[in-house]
Amino acid sequence: MLLSIRTVARGLLLLVMLLPHPLSLASERPNLLLVVCDNLGYGDVGCFGSTLHRTPHLDQMAAEGMKLTHFYVSSGVCTPSRASIMTGSYPLRVGMHVSDLGHKVLQPVSPKGLHPNEVTIAEVLKEAGYATTIIGKWHLGDQPEFLPTRQGFDSYFGIPYSDDMTQREGKPWPPLPLMRNEEVVDAPVDRNLLTKRYTEEAIRYMEEHRDEPFFLYLPQAMPGSTRAPYASDAFRGKSQNGPWGDSIEELDWSMGEILAALKRLDLEENTLVIWTSDNGAPRRNPPQGSNKPLKGWGYDTSEGAMRVPGIVRWPGRVPEGVVCDELCTAMDLYPTFANLAGDEVPDDRVIDGRDIWPLLTGHPEAESPHEAFYYYDRGDLRAVRSGQWKLYLPTDARGGPDAPELYDLVGDIAEEQNVAGDHPDVVARLLALCEPARESIGDGDQTGREAREPGWVENVTPRAKAD
Repeated sequence: MLLSIRTVARGLLLLVMLLPHPLSLASERPNLLLVVCDNLGYGDVGCFGSTLHRTPHLDQMAAEGMKLTHFYVSSGVCTPSRASIMTGSYPLRVGMHVSDLGHKVLQPVSPKGLHPNEVTIAEVLKEAGYATTIIGKWHLGDQPEFLPTRQGFDSYFGIPYSDDMTQREGKPWPPLPLMRNEEVVDAPVDRNLLTKRYTEEAIRYMEEHRDEPFFLYLPQAMPGSTRAPYASDAFRGKSQNGPWGDSIEELDWSMGEILAALKRLDLEENTLVIWTSDNGAPRRNPPQGSNKPLKGWGYDTSEGAMRVPGIVRWPGRVPEGVVCDELCTAMDLYPTFANLAGDEVPDDRVIDGRDIWPLLTGHPEAESPHEAFYYYDRGDLRAVRSGQWKLYLPTDARGGPDAPELYDLVGDIAEEQNVAGDHPDVVARLLALCEPARESIGDGDQTGREAREPGWVENVTPRAKAD
């Protein structure tokens, strides 16, 4: 029997998807540019629904590339979320789910940080021959043993923790330091100029490394954690949404400058650019950021906290004007980048991320590589998603529903209808999916059998002031 052209084409497509992905690319390994904003919400830019903020460059980037509308970070708050980007693993698996003081994020002069034995994505790419740099907010430990330059980055320019962690009554922290590599070059840094300085530094880096493959990690400081975000003179007071809007419109300008530099340097045809946020916008009164149409705010396990906007651009490789509605995560960037670089992820530890290159290239047969995605708050498993369904777990004294709550995240994006009573089979299936996570990663007092330890130092040293 003769096969139809469609059948043959589908078969060839599946064969291509099974091949090692770097073989399908150009012989040159792509530059990898990852931009992660701080606390920027799902509905804070125009291409994701904002009518308040002018974001023409991000809107154009989305038109020329792909929007990820079911893209998740592993935590609703920054330290654990960033730990997952670096390690491809859930925060609890690498011990970065909580600070030494029990807080959700690390504070300045903490004895805790990302363990030096963790193999970061920067180390994987460096091993593959990439130049690596971070320009922006680190927040995975400010002691020398934990700095980016000890975790696979050739260079570092930025602040070691959140922009709101400044000296004030009851907080005897050092002045907010701007660092170059392991030295303080400005303290306290003028936060109004961070976006501008980071942008200039990023463009300078691309100019200097245009002839070799590079990994540029640009975790922006804004809109940040303060209640009055910062922006330079060119943007301050210019938006329709106060300081929050000012900072987002400057972030849009920043992305425009970086994309223009890629074109000017003849690098855009060989550079994968991914833009996203570390978690959703926090609750403020009056509201500043927006996670609409999602429910909830940053810092918890709601959709608004952990589902973030994602834009992917690589002319000729990532299709234009496409929306990916498959579940994928920031943890997936680790194995995806490794494969694009022609390297492999470590095989001596569990990596929770999965290669999503088939999704990013728009293959019609590509599906989410995750049977389940887990929502953790510190060390507690609070919810699980599988396919279209999200199940909030009953958590008794830990805060949460008294009984499981089930929502259809495709048909009910705002989570207005609890349908647990209508789908007991789905509830049972998702509850069963939680058990492997508890056994491997952990939950509450249960330690995961494949969890790893964070790093600790015995003596902490505050950052010195700049000369």
